[in-house]
Amino acid sequence: MANAASMREEAETIAVRALGFVAADPELLPRFLAITGIDAQSIRKAAAEPGFLAGVLQFILAHEPTLLRFAEETGTPPAAIGKALRALPLGNDDHERST
Repeated sequence: MANAASMREEAETIAVRALGFVAADPELLPRFLAITGIDAQSIRKAAAEPGFLAGVLQFILAHEPTLLRFAEETGTPPAAIGKALRALPLGNDDHERST
């Protein structure tokens, strides 16, 4: 089993690919910016914030056609995208956990 650092690195790689996928799509990018409240000029700064990459993956996962297109175009299994989300800061659905 991979250690936590390598899992997180792999998750970040998938999320960065997802960000590039969203940024390159003239329909997805405006929707992503509207949902997140980020303007296009602030993406680089926002990308450094904890939780941003998790938010990119949440955006991809929220719309099945987008998820399937991203998975196909990048050769990333859809299940790996959900796994990557859970490996990123603020990507865990369990917000009540005290650990």
